[in-house]
Amino acid sequence: MALQKLDLSPETSALPEIIVVMGVSGSGKTTIGVALAQRLGCPYIEGDDLHPPSNVAKMREGTPLTDQDRAPWLAALAAKMKETKDSGQSCVVACSALKSAYRKTLTIDNDVRFVMLEISYETALERLNNRKGHFMPASLLKSQFQTLQEPHDAIAVNAEQQIEHIVDDIFKKLPTTNAQ
Repeated sequence: MALQKLDLSPETSALPEIIVVMGVSGSGKTTIGVALAQRLGCPYIEGDDLHPPSNVAKMREGTPLTDQDRAPWLAALAAKMKETKDSGQSCVVACSALKSAYRKTLTIDNDVRFVMLEISYETALERLNNRKGHFMPASLLKSQFQTLQEPHDAIAVNAEQQIEHIVDDIFKKLPTTNAQ
């Protein structure tokens, strides 16, 4: 399936300028975020890349992050989102955004839309156990599910489908894409 590139300029589209792909570890945020950004023809921002070294070290050790640990990371991510938007670009962001307060920090304006990747604990655990080279150990998955506050205003999609189906599902649910 060829990826469709969209013109996201304000004159031609009502699509949100920033789409945050969220969910627990192993839900596919990076994979889906990259695929969605390619399909929309906009930049991709990997939230994990903005974690301070102290957060990465804690997670590698199997210690869940606290709200205090996450605060500077979320502030840096929000600043990166604002910088991208201020440069005139739309973007897709991957970030767990597990709590309502975290999503509030990332809602830099009304042009931010959240996409929740819904996945079972068992599927996420299987994915994490098969993942290589990431600092997030499978031992922290339970804490992510415990921390997750389900968003009421996000686009929800089943993350247990093939990548193309997930992206299609998101694409269909974005504001003007149904008419495309």
